[in-house]
Amino acid sequence: MPATPLPLKDIHLPEAIGWWPLAPGWWILLLLIGLLIFAVVIWLRRLARQAFVKHAQKILLSLKTTSEKDNYQKLCELSVLLRRVAITVSPEEEVASLTGSAWLAYLDNSVDELPFSKGIGACLAEDPYRQPHWQLPLAESEIAALFHLCEQWLKSQKKSRTKNKSLYKKKPHTLLSPNSDFPPRR
Repeated sequence: MPATPLPLKDIHLPEAIGWWPLAPGWWILLLLIGLLIFAVVIWLRRLARQAFVKHAQKILLSLKTTSEKDNYQKLCELSVLLRRVAITVSPEEEVASLTGSAWLAYLDNSVDELPFSKGIGACLAEDPYRQPHWQLPLAESEIAALFHLCEQWLKSQKKSRTKNKSLYKKKPHTLLSPNSDFPPRR
């Protein structure tokens, strides 16, 4: 009997496996990468904030120990330093326009009681903007208390975990760089 070919079709190979939809393991890996990126961003923000506040503390210490400036000049430079730190560590829209009692209330939010509004810190609202001969100079004990209060405020800024949107909108190293003329010379 002669062999007759059977009417069979050729072998069909399955289609190549595509990338989509992803297997569950890939979804988990993507999620872990996203969480890792988020954690690194948060850590870098915290690190930058702490470094910035630490640099401001060094400036405060050098201002405190200098004997070349009188108390009025120290008060003016202290006011500028607090304003720069506040603008850097808080959203600029919230802090930049604060003056007078609103500025003091902002400073009071980070420390116990109300030392800026009702204590020695109240002189930061208006005294730096007055002419030196229009006001009585601060005594050494008052300046020392003001420096202590500002040190407490800076420590609270270093520990603060508030949302810090403005820190990465600008370059912090340009605000308090060692090469900058800070505080401004008069």
